[in-house]
This record gives sequence, structure tokens and C-alpha cells, in this order.
Amino acid sequence: MTNEQIIFEQSLKLMEDGILGTTGRELEFEMEDGTTKFLPEPEPIHTFKVWKELGFCVKRGEKAIASFQIWKHYPACKKIDKNTGDMIDVAEKMFLTNAFFSRSLRFSLFFLKHRV
Repeated sequence: MTNEQIIFEQSLKLMEDGILGTTGRELEFEMEDGTTKFLPEPEPIHTFKVWKELGFCVKRGEKAIASFQIWKHYPACKKIDKNTGDMIDVAEKMFLTNAFFSRSLRFSLFFLKHRV
């Protein structure tokens, strides 16, 4: 499963539990038996880092609405071998880590003012 699939499934569960709202749009799914199913689209959730990259800032005292595991990528790098002093390649890794998610209502848009 990709992170997008994990986050989407978790946001559907949060919406069913009443923790997360909807956007007002519906998503159309084609099931394995060929039938079509419509589900309301859950509002977006992201980690603090992603909200910050999108230009939002967290309000003081706000907490995450959910915590679940997603994949974290550890890129390949080079390390020095302690015994020989040679550079060795370290393969990239993927591992599961806990992430904390918030919805957009808990954040406010933050504009940076540039001084000329």
C-alpha cells in the first residue's frame, strides 16, 4: 500500500466515525462485481510538515486528530567504513513510522511578507 492509499482509507474511517467532515463532493467507485458505489469525499488531512509546505501554520494549542503508520523513505547514502576507511554505499530503506494528522480547519493560511 502507498501512503496515499493508507491516508485515504484512514480518512474514510475518520469520516465514518464523525471525526472528519466531508467536502460536499462525491467519489465514484467501481466495485469488483461491476456495480458503482458513491461515497462522500472526506476533507483533506495532512501532517504538520505538509500543511507547512502548503503555506499554512498551526494555531497555538491545536492537536492532531489522528495518528497512524505511514511509509518513510530513507534515501541511499555513503558512509565511511570504520575498519578500512573506505566509502561504502548504504541502500535506501523504507520503514513504517507513526505520523500525526490534522485537518485544514485547524490551520490558518500564513503569508510571508517579503521586504524589498
